[in-house]
Parts: sequence; structure tokens; C-alpha cells
Amino acid sequence: MNVGLFIPCYIDQFYPNAAIATLNLLSGLGITVKYPVNQTCCGQPMANSGFEHLTQGCNDLFIDNFAEFDYIVSPSGSCVLHIKDHLHSPKEEDKALGIRKKVYELTEFLTDVLKVEKLSARFPHKVGVHQSCHGQRGLMLAQMSELVDAPFSKPLHLLKMVEGLELVELSRPDECCGFGGTFCVAEEAVSVKMGKDRVADHVNHGAEYITAADMSCLMHMEGILRRQNSNVKVLHIAEILSAQ
Repeated sequence: MNVGLFIPCYIDQFYPNAAIATLNLLSGLGITVKYPVNQTCCGQPMANSGFEHLTQGCNDLFIDNFAEFDYIVSPSGSCVLHIKDHLHSPKEEDKALGIRKKVYELTEFLTDVLKVEKLSARFPHKVGVHQSCHGQRGLMLAQMSELVDAPFSKPLHLLKMVEGLELVELSRPDECCGFGGTFCVAEEAVSVKMGKDRVADHVNHGAEYITAADMSCLMHMEGILRRQNSNVKVLHIAEILSAQ
């Protein structure tokens, strides 16, 4: 199995430990992982701002970096969804289509491809899980509470394998944190209020850590927690699933 590691730019710049944890987790499961050093932004911020027509350079570079791999894995649901929905190439559309079919968010890859049923991780803390919108509603990593259907959650399935971890039950388990990429810039007041509400749900239920499959949502909530001088910390799910 030839796996390419796709690390979003904001993780590379601000949260490299999430990237390292993803690599360690996959390697620990016996997967040979390669990191294309020439990768850059996937183009999602431009596309979300209405400038998708300017992202072809990002698309071409992504294809050059990742077309050779059997699978592409990333610790970001939003960036993976962008590639799945928006990667195109006038010159190499067959390669673009191939990539859209083989790019996976980390927890999706662990549950659907590797079918992991046991982990050696240990994390003796109370943890609240944030279900990011792109992952939940775009990639279907978890069931939406507004649907009358059987509940499931790929991140929760994996976290339940971690020794000592106590999952905190939330009042609104799949509510948006308000980040929304460029939304938090264009509508900062609404974004902050939504983030405060989301953080309060975790804090009021005794969470010591908040985790998610999207570091961008955690970054938004971390900023609010810091301004509140809270002791609650955020950790990407890869850091918990690889903790010893």
C-alpha cells in the first residue's frame, strides 16, 4: 500500500504536532507513508472566497504531488472534502478524478480502509468530541442528529479504543463551532458567539480536552479558550489516537 500524506498548510505552519501524530499513527499500523515535500495549499481558502477560477495552479501542483499514490490521507476533513469536490484539470482530468476517489480524511481511512479495531493508545482524560461540519455533513464521518436514523461516528468509534479515555456527553453534539474558514473573517461577531456556545458545552460537561478531526475548528475554539483563561486544551484526534 503506497500512501501519500497530505498536510494542510495551516497544520504545517501552526500545528505540526498533528501532522507528526498522523505520520506516527499510520506508521505504527504498518503503513508505509511518504510526504511529498513540494505540496502547498490545496486552494480551499480561495475557492471558499469566490475565487475558485484562480486555483488551477493549486490543482495542478496537487496532481503532480499525489497522482502516484494508492491512497492519499490527511488530518483534515475540510481540505479532503475540497479535493473530493473541486479538484479538476483541463489537461489531466483522468488523474484528477482518480485522486478524488482515493483521498481520505484520517479517521475515514482508519475505519473504512484499514478497518482498525484495536489501538495501543492511552489517554487518561475527559474528552469532548467536536464533530466538524465538513467531516460530518460532507464526508459523512458521523450521523447528523437532525436525521431520524441510526447514530454512528467514525471518530468516536476510534476514541473508544483508547485506554483510560472518558468521553464527555454534550448537549448539542454536532453543533457548528462558527469557524467556517473565511466565514470567521467576514462574520466575526457571529463566528465568535457560535464558538463561545460550542466551547461552553464542552466546559460545562467537564471536558479537559476538546478533540476533532479538523484542526481548523480546534484552532477557532482554542482562541476562545485562551481568551477565557481556560485550562481546557485542544488536541487533534491523531494526537490522542497515537498517545502513549
